[in-house]
Amino acid sequence: MSTRTVRAAGLSARYATRPATASGLLALLLLALTGYALTVGELPISLGEALGMLAGEPGPSGVDYVFWTVRLPRVLTALLVGAALGVSGAILQSLSRNPLGSPDVLGFAGGAATGALVQILVLGGGALAVALSALAGAFVTAALVYLLAYRRGVPGHRLVLVGIGIGALLMSLNRYLLVSAEVDDAFRAAVWLTGSLLDRTWDHVTIGTIAVAVLVPVAVLLLRRLSLLELGDELSTGLGVPVGQTRLQLFAVSVGLAGAATAAAGPVAFVALAAPHLARRLLRSAGPSLVGSGLVGAVLLLGSDVAAQQLFPTGELPVGVATGVLGGVYLATLLGRHWSRRPAASG
Repeated sequence: MSTRTVRAAGLSARYATRPATASGLLALLLLALTGYALTVGELPISLGEALGMLAGEPGPSGVDYVFWTVRLPRVLTALLVGAALGVSGAILQSLSRNPLGSPDVLGFAGGAATGALVQILVLGGGALAVALSALAGAFVTAALVYLLAYRRGVPGHRLVLVGIGIGALLMSLNRYLLVSAEVDDAFRAAVWLTGSLLDRTWDHVTIGTIAVAVLVPVAVLLLRRLSLLELGDELSTGLGVPVGQTRLQLFAVSVGLAGAATAAAGPVAFVALAAPHLARRLLRSAGPSLVGSGLVGAVLLLGSDVAAQQLFPTGELPVGVATGVLGGVYLATLLGRHWSRRPAASG
């Protein structure tokens, strides 16, 4: 991989050209998607009006409310949740050394859903209470998975197997909670379980902002250790990495990001699973790419939400349905390529 060196003020830094170029293009695509998402809808807003309101200028009558209360919180939530899921999935796939390692597969999203369902169907409360219960459910589930998988360390295959088992149990519990609830409460809970960006508020933006602003920098600081962990525990220990401590720290960061994302938008499927794979292909990086995965995750989620609004203008299609379709097509494509490359069995 080709590299370049930048020198300024007596300091120098080297960077790989392919990842830097791909990340820059992803950022430009994300900026274009953001501008498009802020200006289209039942009430069209020109780009000039949007930029003016962001700069503090008053908008036309009625437009201010739509922009600041409806559209901007939705777009910002999509960006933050997508980035959080992308980084969370990249960490888990690297820790488990398994391409299926993601909050969806390991049961964390199911635990967050259980926490939210208990709040909606049993305790009651507003959107913020549901979000906090979802976050608590994700951490409780993650702690249970980690403890059950721990045997003088946490082998990746064991983590995935235990996570799948706990996730299946929680799915059954969630279905029981739904079928035993009142019809109105069950409908509200079912809508939340699909994963949606409809009616997002600044409370949801705050949850995503805190998670991304606090946890992503921690993940970036631990990136070198994460790359070394992919080499195996023995070699990592020989290179001076405190394996157990580092794995627990990264695991907590990943769960925090996934839990906050689920709290802000519900259990959005496949973004955490697909974003790291796509980032590695686009950036052609040998190790985990946290920034690239975050950018791809944000592009996937915001792009899916915009596509759902344009394809179904008369009704709100939850973004979780759109990402589920996208993820299913992506997995089918991967499996098709994998099987087509296998040598034919000898007769």
